[in-house]
Amino acid sequence: MKNESRIKTKYTKEVIPEMKKIFGYENNLAVPKIEKVVVTAGLSASLNDAKFLDIVEDTLKKITGQKPVKTLAKKSISNFKIRKGMPVGLVVTLRGTRMYDFIDKLINITFPRVRDFRGISQKFLDKDGNLSVGFREDISFPEIKSEEIEKIHGLQVTIKTTAHNKEKGLTLLKLMGFPMQEA
Repeated sequence: MKNESRIKTKYTKEVIPEMKKIFGYENNLAVPKIEKVVVTAGLSASLNDAKFLDIVEDTLKKITGQKPVKTLAKKSISNFKIRKGMPVGLVVTLRGTRMYDFIDKLINITFPRVRDFRGISQKFLDKDGNLSVGFREDISFPEIKSEEIEKIHGLQVTIKTTAHNKEKGLTLLKLMGFPMQEA
């Protein structure tokens, strides 16, 4: 194998055997794994400021190492001053090595830098064991220098697992090293 990520190595060497022991899986392929990481940012402020779209796009590019895709409005909503076809968000989907590198950075660097961080609430997991965490400020990420930014914006990170229930997803994320709060 090539240069494997620390998190990927931890998954294969520690998490798979532990999950097999806890849940009685017989096959390594039956053990839940992280499928993809999706990083999104809404562009509500860009309705008044066209430059905001470029700022958010540049930030997501720095954080993920991948160019974000614009999501467009499917229909017009007059109350929000949105027209059909306007960009309303940016999304980046990470898989493979980039995904594992991003998760490693998220666990070891980003979460400790979040102000007043006391762990990830178990309420952030859905019934299928997927985790969604919102960041109010993009400066928690190490690539973003507080001196260089023009506008602080939020973003959301969703970690999609192949676990089919909340308990297995929570166990997987805890074993991977995510700082989860106790219930």
